[in-house]
Amino acid sequence: MSILVTPQTRVLVQGITGAVGARHAQLSLAYGTQVVAGVTPGKGGQRFEQKVPIFDTVAQAVAATGATASAIFVPPAFAADAILEAADAGVALVVCITEGIPVNDMVKVKRALAGASTRLIGPNCPGVVTPGEGKDSQGGCRIGIAPGYIHKKGHVGVVSRSGTLTYEAVWQLTCRGVGQSTCVGIGGDPVNGTSHLDVLKLFNDDPETHGIIMIGEIGGAAEEEAAAWIKQHCRKPVAGFIAGATAPPGRRMGHAGAIISGGKGTAAAKIAALREAGVAVAETPSVMAETLLRRM
Repeated sequence: MSILVTPQTRVLVQGITGAVGARHAQLSLAYGTQVVAGVTPGKGGQRFEQKVPIFDTVAQAVAATGATASAIFVPPAFAADAILEAADAGVALVVCITEGIPVNDMVKVKRALAGASTRLIGPNCPGVVTPGEGKDSQGGCRIGIAPGYIHKKGHVGVVSRSGTLTYEAVWQLTCRGVGQSTCVGIGGDPVNGTSHLDVLKLFNDDPETHGIIMIGEIGGAAEEEAAAWIKQHCRKPVAGFIAGATAPPGRRMGHAGAIISGGKGTAAAKIAALREAGVAVAETPSVMAETLLRRM
């Protein structure tokens, strides 16, 4: 099994005719993902790669193809509206890759999605990959920008705020012959749709996920909240890594959400909380996989 997406997930791409959206739609198709539709206003009726129909609206795309997940490659000024359009059309999973969305826009999105059936991953995230069983794990589901070939089907779940560290953890596992159930990049913005805790709960309930790597960063309290839940409820081995241990106060770490303020959100506090919860914390990113495998 896996979480969030499977090889049967039907995906639409908002912004499929833009340079970035087109490139990653091609890569997802090559990976074996069921990309069933694209959405670009004004280009309805055209086809992407001669086979994927393009629609003017998400509602039209969902009605015609039965798409249940969306990847958003829309410029920052329009991304919030794109998320809400997908939610209004009943898309169950929205993965927003766009970075640089104004925080105020995301506050409005967060409020609008409260209590809704749509789950948002991101924004400013690498997306979600459930590896398949073919060559280079093709035949799975890739939504976003993560390199598909580094993944391998297996039983370790990965959740991370950092895109680059997501890839590093996945590649370390794959090089050791250890596959992944699903890999989720939740993004590093201060207002996002899905937290570490949300993903941990899904992994904990997935019988095919046997261990978890959780990667966090300085700033915010999401990792401490996850640690408190792990201590009380998690039944599976968890390894963690917190980026930014040497960052000076006020350093952003490249993410709007990775800011230490008011003495909160430090790497030391997060590491202490994880260790107190029984999580094995990697000292450096180079040993994330080894740290988990010693527990499994």
